[in-house]
Amino acid sequence: MIADLLSLDFFVRSMLLTAMVAFFAGYFGVFVVQRQMSFLGSGLAHAAFGSVALAMLLETEPLLIALPFTVLGASLIHWLGRRGLSADSSTGILFSLSMALGILFLSLRNSFGQDAFAYLFGSILYVEEADLWIAGGLLLLTLGSFAFWGQWAYAGLDSELAKSDGQKVDLMEWLLVCFLAVVIVLSIKLIGAVLITSFLVLPASAARMVSRSFARMTALSIAFSLFGAITGLLISAFVGVPASAAIVLVHCFILGICLLLQARFSRS
Repeated sequence: MIADLLSLDFFVRSMLLTAMVAFFAGYFGVFVVQRQMSFLGSGLAHAAFGSVALAMLLETEPLLIALPFTVLGASLIHWLGRRGLSADSSTGILFSLSMALGILFLSLRNSFGQDAFAYLFGSILYVEEADLWIAGGLLLLTLGSFAFWGQWAYAGLDSELAKSDGQKVDLMEWLLVCFLAVVIVLSIKLIGAVLITSFLVLPASAARMVSRSFARMTALSIAFSLFGAITGLLISAFVGVPASAAIVLVHCFILGICLLLQARFSRS
């Protein structure tokens, strides 16, 4: 059965994109959880959806519009944060503006049923070769960003102390939110704008339950994210349920197991 699936080009593309996006989500999700920035993922996802709606109106490739606009939105959140607004407030502003524009753009189209639905809730049939090239480029950038892992972790624990040690905290934080923006744009293809925050937060939260160091949390988050995403995709193919729902439910199952393990070992 699996061999039959792997003979289908669309499924192979979906599997490759799923694995790469799961790796990104597991890696960057630990910084989202560490900084308590879960709402940021939702805000950027809806910023991406607003730009996707514009691309639908213009009848052009959504990624060409979504990538620069979402990175711009992430930069705006970072800039507003430096001007005194909290991350939640600046994210809420972007969230509201993007959704309002998205609804406006979709209302100007004659029809927007299935394509808009796919970006809201994800679709494994929506993966194209261009998505894989973009994800491959992001994979190289992510591997290169391992050099910043220590600085991001340090700034997340105590940004003021990191600044006093000469760390370029503002630049590092801007790079982090830009990486998150690109990851979210790619994830929308797979998981949809509605559930993208779960894709970022659940594996990292599960890893946090059973980790005593940030390095272990990062490794486990990536492992949980990959396992949950691939398993969810296979369940989707075999059972016929939406991939986004299957992936998130598997991640919830993993989180539940980690919570039980944490409770058991904390009593012993």
